[in-house]
Amino acid sequence: MRPLDGITVITLEHAIAAPFCTRQLADLGARVIKVERPGVGDFARAYDQRVRGLASHFVWTNRSKESLTLDVKHAEAGSILVQLLESADVLVQNLAPGAAARLGLSYEALRARFPRLIVCDISGYGANGPYRDKKAYDLLIQSESGFLSITGSPDEPAKAGCSIADIAAGMYAYTNILAALIQRGKTGQGCNIDVSMLESMVEWMSYPLYYAFDDATPPPRAGAAHATIYPYGPFTAGDGKIVMLGLQNEREWRLFCDKVLLQPTLTDDPRFSSNSQRTAARQELRTIIIDAFSKLSAEQVIERLDAAQIANARMNDMHDLWQHAQLKARERWVEIDTPAGKIPALLPPGVPNTYSARMDAVPALGEHTDAILGRLGYDTAAIADLRSHGTI
Repeated sequence: MRPLDGITVITLEHAIAAPFCTRQLADLGARVIKVERPGVGDFARAYDQRVRGLASHFVWTNRSKESLTLDVKHAEAGSILVQLLESADVLVQNLAPGAAARLGLSYEALRARFPRLIVCDISGYGANGPYRDKKAYDLLIQSESGFLSITGSPDEPAKAGCSIADIAAGMYAYTNILAALIQRGKTGQGCNIDVSMLESMVEWMSYPLYYAFDDATPPPRAGAAHATIYPYGPFTAGDGKIVMLGLQNEREWRLFCDKVLLQPTLTDDPRFSSNSQRTAARQELRTIIIDAFSKLSAEQVIERLDAAQIANARMNDMHDLWQHAQLKARERWVEIDTPAGKIPALLPPGVPNTYSARMDAVPALGEHTDAILGRLGYDTAAIADLRSHGTI
């Protein structure tokens, strides 16, 4: 038995934040019914065609769900949504600001009829405040939250390579829904969860935010290096490959000088006598490290770092990641079905040993519409009528 077996989630979602949240609920066994616009569906379906004609974002965030096409603005859609909510435990939505309320799907509109329902609203800036109605996309929130100000090179900011603001909001929605289900088990009452992408990202900005406390200087942009710890970041070996390494304390610094650089006298160099000194003199120290590494291949550098128990990593690209030896050894890849055939999918991190994560198919648009409506009592003729009127 999975933890969320028997839990039903209705979701009016698109893009990344809400779909990532609800996919994780499905991983734990929840039945997730994804309501999509007829003929078009979640617009993330059309982001690209990189996975055998399917969109990479959509494949990642939508396995194990049922797809129901429904024009939520159609006159007949309201009764279908109400019937779905009759047996639902959770409603998730990340529609445009105010859209759910206009459809009668706000927590305030639903709480009297569905007192056990957990309503999770995901938005860019939250349910109130002067920014409530602003459109919000991942890159915009990366900027608004200050993330871009500390990410990139000294000359130019850089966005995160994945949808970090969406992922943050999706994770907070997911974890708070789990907490709300536990709370409902104690009180019998549902609740409203208001997750903002901005607040999720600001929470993740806690270290640089406090580093700049009381108008202190913020951490500088340092590329792939750490802004305030050194040496911590990328260094090029003699074969042109990049090795990432990180020193955390003075014991490791001594080992690094002795066992990796083979220059033990550096430990007594006053320029490098503490992390603060090394950070201030990072360009001088970088020249010394690059010169030492230039005589070695990346694998030889990593061998020395491992022998000295200095933290390190290869700079893998996506091709390397698909073949990662650690993921293979731990059997983290399984196959799932999609409308374009089977593809590999990563097992969810941290699943207990008492059950297997749900790893069902990525749905085709509207694949489950007839079956869902059939369970609600609609016969074949009624379903055909709804389709002819553009409701589904």
